[in-house]
Amino acid sequence: MPRCYMPVSIDPEHSPVDLHVFCDASEKAYGSVAYLRAEGNEEQVHVSFVMSRSRVAPRRQLSMPRLELSAALTGAQLAKLLHTELTIPIRQTTMWSDSTTVLSWIQSDSSQYKVFVGTRIGEIQDLTDTTSWRYVPSEQNPADDITRGKSLHQLSQPTRWKNGPDFLYAHPTQWPATHTVKSEDAGELRKYTFCGQLTVFDASAPDPAQYNNWSDLLQATHQSLHGAAALPMSASDRLDTEVVLLRRAQSESFPEEINALQHSHPVRPTSRLSPLSPEYDQTLGLIRVGGRLRKAEDLPEDTVHPIVLAPDHPITQLLVQDYDDRLLHAGPERVFAEIRRTYWILRGRQAIKKHQRQCLECRKWRSKPVIPKMADLPAARLRLNKPPFWSTGVDCFGPYTVKIGRRQEKRWGIVFKCLTTRCVHLDLLPSMDTDSFLLSLRRFIARRGKPFEILCDRGTNFRGGDKELQEAFEALEPSLREQLATQCITFRFNPPLAPHFGGTWEREIKSVKASLQTILKDQAIPEEVLLTVLIEIEGILNSKPLGYASSDLADPDPVTPNLLLMGRRDASLPQAVYGSSDLLGRRRWRHSQVLADHFWGQFTRKYLPGLQPRQKWRNSTSDLAVDAVVMVVDPQLPRALWPVGRITRIIHSDDGKVRTAEIDIKGKLYTRPVAKLIELPRMPDDGDTSAP
Repeated sequence: MPRCYMPVSIDPEHSPVDLHVFCDASEKAYGSVAYLRAEGNEEQVHVSFVMSRSRVAPRRQLSMPRLELSAALTGAQLAKLLHTELTIPIRQTTMWSDSTTVLSWIQSDSSQYKVFVGTRIGEIQDLTDTTSWRYVPSEQNPADDITRGKSLHQLSQPTRWKNGPDFLYAHPTQWPATHTVKSEDAGELRKYTFCGQLTVFDASAPDPAQYNNWSDLLQATHQSLHGAAALPMSASDRLDTEVVLLRRAQSESFPEEINALQHSHPVRPTSRLSPLSPEYDQTLGLIRVGGRLRKAEDLPEDTVHPIVLAPDHPITQLLVQDYDDRLLHAGPERVFAEIRRTYWILRGRQAIKKHQRQCLECRKWRSKPVIPKMADLPAARLRLNKPPFWSTGVDCFGPYTVKIGRRQEKRWGIVFKCLTTRCVHLDLLPSMDTDSFLLSLRRFIARRGKPFEILCDRGTNFRGGDKELQEAFEALEPSLREQLATQCITFRFNPPLAPHFGGTWEREIKSVKASLQTILKDQAIPEEVLLTVLIEIEGILNSKPLGYASSDLADPDPVTPNLLLMGRRDASLPQAVYGSSDLLGRRRWRHSQVLADHFWGQFTRKYLPGLQPRQKWRNSTSDLAVDAVVMVVDPQLPRALWPVGRITRIIHSDDGKVRTAEIDIKGKLYTRPVAKLIELPRMPDDGDTSAP
């Protein structure tokens, strides 16, 4: 068997090469054989044998269509293998079979056949293109030799097995015509069983799903029962109309149970009504709860034997909505207790809770914001091996009353918090304006160094300071501006009303306020005393250990922010005196470097791993979308006056979650965190929901 696929005169890079795979089967064997057909110049055609696959038919006798299908599967697998292994570019693949039944199956949906046929058809359709399959007569199919066999002498002679079928040397228009016959083998089709329920109702009766409340449905039903000349409903008419609707709801929800109870037969043990011992009310034509309260003499009939309703029926849902509206959107237990006095709704609590989750008024009064999963630590919290206060959070607190002579004035405190090392810097502000903040910032930079970035809330003094710095920077000469371009401070603002975005420094403000409350109580003190107290509190906060403080004497002392700021753990302790050992060296810079290395080593090993777990907000939640109707939480207003608006823009954080959104409220745009937004259901008749 020559292993050269084509002569030297044919260049596979420039000549079209096609793959042809033939499949056939018999009662003894089945398989497939592949050939490469290359076209050279001057209509030169060369066909070469590539490889074949043969399988012995299984001992369990299969039908011929199934054997032919197995042969087709080997052909599809063989074509996939050659496409993967051959480096020759193949222009087109053609699959050949002499079974019209198999060709019809391949063109059909595999799910309609039994498992044996369906799985093989599905695999063939995944491996090959269904349009590449063609019909070849058995006398021209070289794969027929697989099922009949050939001797060595026959294989040594030029045959169609060795050189391919003769029609491959002709033009494609002379190849066997493609014609398939629709399969008549119905035995391979799956058997289908129709499962359905027939419900007959009056077409003239109103559809409950088309009405928004119980009263409208009652009015429409009364109109359909009495025609256009119907008089306004009286109390008795309303009761009769309710019975008609309840009878309709039960006939559509419990048809088998009604049929059994009407003929005095018990319901099936698997029925939903079996635990209730249902009874049929012959007077009203309704199913009631039998129950165990028959001997209760002081209870009304409806309470002892309430009417049974299905929770998913539209009539039941309108009834639950009517009770919820009449009770002014009370809690689910209150609504459930009131309904139980007349009706027994299967899984009633779940049905009421489901309604209240979709009710606009209930959501307004009881829903809470859906907070997304806690984000990863920002880069500002992980500025390792950087100077203290490289990334700084800023906030103000107060006011506090100070005595100046015989008058009293207000002073505010300001905290600068290093987001990485937790170092704290406290200062006093005479007022909450931009100038005071800028002067405090200059004092901070002079004592602690220039920070790379400042994170703060949207206080007017902070925004004013940022604006003045930007304006001053823009007014500098170009040459000086270029020199200071790398020295400018980046301001990053948190969304409005989002204190949890700055929890790192908000926690320190709580500690400062607690210490001041303990020391000052309610008395007014001189300004100098207040400033001294603040600086002493700063020293206390900077002496707090970072991470877990072990009680084992063998463990080294925990690191504190003062170790990085002052070279010692506590301001009240004297500077350590080191001996003549070279452990730290005699040079002061080596001493400070060792202390800094010790701080960052302990910081990385003991404190940083403690930041890994999420203390809350652990579950992933769905994001708010544009055009969603939300209610904005405002702690300064009662809940009934919280504004309602529509989301116009969502702001994604670094992890892709939506944590901030822009809301349109009465034509004005507000930026709020998702933690302050309560999503409300959109009503079908929503108009302008921008108003509260």
